Amino acid sequence: QVHLVESGGGLVQAGGSLRLSCAASGRAVVGYAMGWFRQAPGKEREFVAGINWSGRNTNYADTVKGRCTISRENTKNTVYLQMNSLKPEDTAVYYCNAGALGPAPGNFWGQGTQVTVSS
Repeated sequence: QVHLVESGGGLVQAGGSLRLSCAASGRAVVGYAMGWFRQAPGKEREFVAGINWSGRNTNYADTVKGRCTISRENTKNTVYLQMNSLKPEDTAVYYCNAGALGPAPGNFWGQGTQVTVSS
Protein backbone atom coordinates (compact mmCIF):
# COMPACT_ATOMS: atom_id res chain seq x y z
CA GLN A 1 0.00 0.00 0.00
CA VAL A 2 1.18 3.50 -0.88
CA HIS A 3 0.02 6.52 1.10
CA LEU A 4 0.33 9.88 -0.66
CA VAL A 5 -0.05 13.30 0.96
CA GLU A 6 -0.11 16.47 -1.10
CA SER A 7 0.73 19.92 0.17
CA GLY A 8 1.56 23.38 -1.12
CA GLY A 9 -1.76 24.45 -2.53
CA GLY A 10 -3.31 27.80 -1.80
CA LEU A 11 -4.64 31.05 -3.16
CA VAL A 12 -2.47 32.93 -5.63
CA GLN A 13 -2.99 35.76 -8.08
CA ALA A 14 -2.84 35.18 -11.80
CA GLY A 15 0.76 35.17 -12.95
CA GLY A 16 1.98 33.82 -9.65
CA SER A 17 3.66 30.56 -8.75
CA LEU A 18 3.11 27.60 -6.45
CA ARG A 19 5.10 24.49 -5.68
CA LEU A 20 3.12 21.39 -4.84
CA SER A 21 4.67 18.49 -2.98
CA CYS A 22 3.59 14.88 -2.72
CA ALA A 23 5.11 12.85 0.09
CA ALA A 24 4.83 9.09 -0.12
CA SER A 25 4.87 6.66 2.77
CA GLY A 26 4.19 2.99 3.17
CA ARG A 27 5.69 1.16 0.24
CA ALA A 28 8.50 3.20 -1.32
CA VAL A 29 7.57 4.73 -4.64
CA VAL A 30 11.10 4.80 -5.98
CA GLY A 31 10.17 2.26 -8.66
CA TYR A 32 6.93 3.97 -9.66
CA ALA A 33 6.22 6.58 -12.25
CA MET A 34 4.46 9.45 -10.48
CA GLY A 35 1.90 11.85 -11.82
CA TRP A 36 -0.17 14.90 -11.02
CA PHE A 37 -3.81 15.25 -11.99
CA ARG A 38 -6.34 17.97 -11.33
CA GLN A 39 -10.08 18.30 -11.11
CA ALA A 40 -11.94 21.58 -11.45
CA PRO A 41 -15.55 21.97 -10.26
CA GLY A 42 -17.95 20.31 -12.64
CA LYS A 43 -15.17 18.80 -14.73
CA GLU A 44 -13.53 15.43 -14.98
CA ARG A 45 -10.16 14.73 -13.44
CA GLU A 46 -7.41 15.39 -15.97
CA PHE A 47 -3.74 14.58 -16.33
CA VAL A 48 -1.29 17.39 -15.66
CA ALA A 49 2.22 15.94 -15.57
CA GLY A 50 4.08 12.67 -15.09
CA ILE A 51 7.64 11.58 -14.34
CA ASN A 52 9.28 8.18 -14.63
CA TRP A 53 11.02 6.43 -11.76
CA SER A 54 14.45 7.90 -12.48
CA GLY A 55 13.24 11.41 -13.21
CA ARG A 56 14.77 11.39 -16.67
CA ASN A 57 11.50 11.21 -18.57
CA THR A 58 8.67 13.66 -18.07
CA ASN A 59 5.33 14.22 -19.73
CA TYR A 60 3.02 17.24 -19.64
CA ALA A 61 -0.47 18.11 -20.69
CA ASP A 62 -0.54 20.74 -23.43
CA THR A 63 -2.42 23.07 -21.11
CA VAL A 64 0.52 23.34 -18.70
CA LYS A 65 3.50 22.67 -20.94
CA GLY A 66 6.10 25.40 -20.53
CA ARG A 67 4.56 26.61 -17.26
CA CYS A 68 4.92 23.56 -15.02
CA THR A 69 7.84 21.37 -14.07
CA ILE A 70 7.55 17.99 -12.39
CA SER A 71 10.48 16.60 -10.43
CA ARG A 72 11.20 14.01 -7.78
CA GLU A 73 13.60 13.22 -4.96
CA ASN A 74 13.61 9.46 -4.51
CA THR A 75 15.72 9.70 -1.35
CA LYS A 76 12.85 11.65 0.18
CA ASN A 77 10.04 9.71 -1.49
CA THR A 78 8.70 13.05 -2.69
CA VAL A 79 7.43 14.41 -5.99
CA TYR A 80 7.04 18.09 -6.80
CA LEU A 81 5.06 20.18 -9.25
CA GLN A 82 6.38 23.68 -9.79
CA MET A 83 3.69 25.82 -11.38
CA ASN A 84 4.49 29.23 -12.84
CA SER A 85 2.49 31.85 -14.72
CA LEU A 86 -0.67 30.52 -13.14
CA LYS A 87 -4.01 31.28 -14.76
CA PRO A 88 -7.53 31.31 -13.30
CA GLU A 89 -8.27 28.19 -15.36
CA ASP A 90 -5.61 26.35 -13.36
CA THR A 91 -7.94 26.50 -10.37
CA ALA A 92 -8.63 22.93 -9.28
CA VAL A 93 -7.92 20.29 -6.70
CA TYR A 94 -4.56 18.77 -7.55
CA TYR A 95 -3.98 15.09 -6.90
CA CYS A 96 -0.82 13.04 -6.76
CA ASN A 97 -0.90 9.56 -8.29
CA ALA A 98 1.51 6.66 -8.05
CA GLY A 99 1.94 4.84 -11.32
CA ALA A 100 1.06 7.54 -13.84
CA LEU A 101 3.51 8.78 -16.44
CA GLY A 102 0.67 9.81 -18.71
CA PRO A 103 -3.12 10.15 -18.65
CA ALA A 104 -3.74 6.58 -17.45
CA PRO A 105 -3.57 6.76 -13.66
CA GLY A 106 -2.10 4.22 -11.30
CA ASN A 107 -3.89 2.71 -8.34
CA PHE A 108 -2.85 5.07 -5.58
CA TRP A 109 -4.14 8.60 -5.02
CA GLY A 110 -3.56 11.32 -2.49
CA GLN A 111 -6.36 13.32 -0.92
CA GLY A 112 -5.69 16.39 -3.04
CA THR A 113 -4.66 19.98 -2.43
CA GLN A 114 -6.69 23.00 -3.53
CA VAL A 115 -5.14 25.53 -5.89
CA THR A 116 -7.10 28.72 -6.47
CA VAL A 117 -5.90 31.35 -8.93
CA SER A 118 -7.59 34.73 -8.75
CA SER A 119 -7.81 37.06 -11.72
